[in-house]
Amino acid sequence: ARHAGPPDGGWGWMIVAGCFLVTICTRAVTRCVSIFFVEFQAYFGQDYARTAWIHSIVDCATMLCAPLGSLISNHVSCQVGIMLGGLLASTGLILSSFATSLEHLYLSLGVLTGLGFALCYSPAIAMVGKYFNKRKALAYGIAMSGSGIGTFILAPVVQLLIEQFSWRGALLILGGFVLNLCVCGALMRPISLKEDCKPASEVLEQNYVPETEKKDLKRMSICSPLIKLWPHESLCYCSWKEYDFLLMPGFMVLAVSVLFMAYGCSPLFVYLVPYALSVGVSHHQAAFLMSILGVIDIIGNITFGWLTDRRCLKKHRYFCYLFAVGMDGLCCLFLPVLQSFPLLVPFSFTFGYFDGAYVTLIPVMTADVVGTSLLSSALGVVYFLHAIPYLVSPPVAGWLVDTTGSYTASFLLCGFSMIFSSALLCFARLAKKIKRTHLQSLTGNTALKQHIWTNGAIAYSVTAELDQRNVEFLAVDTNSFSKR
Repeated sequence: ARHAGPPDGGWGWMIVAGCFLVTICTRAVTRCVSIFFVEFQAYFGQDYARTAWIHSIVDCATMLCAPLGSLISNHVSCQVGIMLGGLLASTGLILSSFATSLEHLYLSLGVLTGLGFALCYSPAIAMVGKYFNKRKALAYGIAMSGSGIGTFILAPVVQLLIEQFSWRGALLILGGFVLNLCVCGALMRPISLKEDCKPASEVLEQNYVPETEKKDLKRMSICSPLIKLWPHESLCYCSWKEYDFLLMPGFMVLAVSVLFMAYGCSPLFVYLVPYALSVGVSHHQAAFLMSILGVIDIIGNITFGWLTDRRCLKKHRYFCYLFAVGMDGLCCLFLPVLQSFPLLVPFSFTFGYFDGAYVTLIPVMTADVVGTSLLSSALGVVYFLHAIPYLVSPPVAGWLVDTTGSYTASFLLCGFSMIFSSALLCFARLAKKIKRTHLQSLTGNTALKQHIWTNGAIAYSVTAELDQRNVEFLAVDTNSFSKR
């Protein structure tokens, strides 16, 4: 059935539940790959750098192939895309359990599993945006909290599985667990909104049909005649129409901001535990810092989503996002001076909360910029932009640690990157507001010069700059009207 707007409930809550499970099976499982780090390093006898590429490739492939997930979702079905992704991700994990080299893991656990996650992640998130409008931020907060909840639960479970069944058995069991993505895909019932259903005749009429043929086109069926006349053009037009938001200034600024934000947030999850160990924190306490980060991340997801749906903050979600990203950047700047466990605990609380906050608002921000009808394609591009920073930033941070002998340079670079991301969006919004104010002042000055008279059903607009011809025309028109 076609809906005038998002239903904000009903089956939408099942979509939220499905997206929640998708984030557990994709983002939480990806984070848990780092638990296998020591096992892979010991088994294959490789150094830190070569082993660390496994986690980077999974993350990069998930984000790099996100547009492919959106494409399959738009042109085939969201359900088919997520089910296919679940099968690919499960196959990659199962094949990884038979790995005999790191190169094997690069392909199976990195590329194949990452590709499967990509086909699931952005389409599932986009579906939530189609079902919710008034409570969109809350719905996204619940759905995205799967990453933190999944990490909190799966991390000790995976460690237990490694101890009981070795890393091969643990990967095999994770492969079976990820098959739940197929169940999540089955929940994603498609919805048809009015803004998604612009008639093909209207689209083609405005762009490809000569003026003389427009009247005939209105009588035509939307289907076969148009497909026969313009098959290639209409396909190209529809494909471009899905991505014409790329030329929107607002989306361009958001895209550049996302690049810096993604660069800044990635290394901390990789190097927080090593940094804690380097300043004398015990292994147990260092692991507890990551648990705190995961739990508070969940609270940030849900509470910040609920808060930004309130009437007082709903209009200011843009600045709430800026604030959350900027606060995470400030946390990174202060991290090098926090050199004891009692000081690192508040850091984990603060960084975890605001990390969950801005992650929740990324789809909301994207929807506000491009609209609901283009959300799937836009999210694919936004998550695609995460790929290169996710791939590059951990090795760059590691190189800085090796070069300088401390973590200070790495954390400062991350902090300044996130603060720049926030400042860029802030300046863009201020520039837009100044331009709008300037245009309104110009429009107001023009309106003062304009006088309008209404005589029956006829309105005349006469300005001070009217030439003699316009004056004569007005006089003749007024006389003819009075004679009637």
